[in-house]
Amino acid sequence: MPELKNPKVRSGENLFIAEKLSEVADYLERQGATQFRVAAYRDAATYVAALSEPIRLVYRNSGKRGLEALPTIGASIAAAIAELLETDALGILDRLRGSADPEKLFQTVPMIGPSLAREIHETLHIETLEALEEAAIDGRLAQVKGIGKRRIESISHSLNDMLARRRPSPLHKAMPGPPVADILAVDQLYRDGADSLPTVKPRRFNETGERRIPILHTERGPWEFTALYSNSAAANKYGRTHDWVVIYYEKEGQPDGQSTVVTQHDGPLDGRRIVRGQESACARHYGL
Repeated sequence: MPELKNPKVRSGENLFIAEKLSEVADYLERQGATQFRVAAYRDAATYVAALSEPIRLVYRNSGKRGLEALPTIGASIAAAIAELLETDALGILDRLRGSADPEKLFQTVPMIGPSLAREIHETLHIETLEALEEAAIDGRLAQVKGIGKRRIESISHSLNDMLARRRPSPLHKAMPGPPVADILAVDQLYRDGADSLPTVKPRRFNETGERRIPILHTERGPWEFTALYSNSAAANKYGRTHDWVVIYYEKEGQPDGQSTVVTQHDGPLDGRRIVRGQESACARHYGL
């Protein structure tokens, strides 16, 4: 394990990563996240800034498991560091700032151009590469216009190559997320308290530059959740910016995920809040 020292010369990249982790902690604190979550990012930032060797070497030699073995760095923060090392960007920070651009992110995957990236985002309402890979595995990606079996296989292969070092082992099947009951409870908590929550200023579809999207950080059991109203092109086009709620979730030991909760407008679930892609589980939840 790398020795923690206080050398006069430290890795500039270490300091860059420490700054980003510290910035995440600052946003989480301002937005009312738990002190445990805030402290986790802040402690990791302090450790990385003082690390005596470039953290990139740890990642290059041992992958994400090597990062997780470092003091103060668990699975979620190790994944964040890996993302920074590979892309110079950090999805969680973009979300907290309101500057996420999932369509641009999807275009980093071979065979996904601007039009297809937009179709994926508008059809599936997903915003991360991990969520895109899960959609490829569980079959939802086939719902997107212009994507056939061969392209799904190619996208899946590319995503596996891109994400392999950011997780302990290849993802052969979609890992279970939180129970539908927890996702719906977070959705209810978010919408009930939206008027009193901190807000973020979205970069997209925001000509006035106002801070207008409430953001909630909360926990249920082992899961940590972040909820925001959708600011996607489809949500704006169809007037659903105060109906569709994007809920991100994470827990130690598995990749982050996301769900979108909407009001159903037909069928047996008409008028009820449902988790997209989990309609059957929602029906069971409501006793239907």
